[in-house]
Amino acid sequence: MKTFRVVSLTEGVSWVLLLLAMPLKYVWHWPQGVQVMGRIHGALFVAFIITLAIAAVDAGWGVKKIGRAVLAALVPGGAFWLEKQ
Repeated sequence: MKTFRVVSLTEGVSWVLLLLAMPLKYVWHWPQGVQVMGRIHGALFVAFIITLAIAAVDAGWGVKKIGRAVLAALVPGGAFWLEKQ
């Protein structure tokens, strides 16, 4: 369960950093920020889904709780909301 929390928060931070990298690409014409953060965030999202599945099985979570966790991962800052739940 602790691993899921760490991965969830790390993925949430990477999502916010990816959004912050967007002006680098579109305003200052520096796409490397998005390329790097995009790869990091993608890998962390996959890790999030895997650890979510493991945590859900271990804790006996229902479909509703799992769905909320997935939706939280899709919203910037949702990981921080999920942590408080």
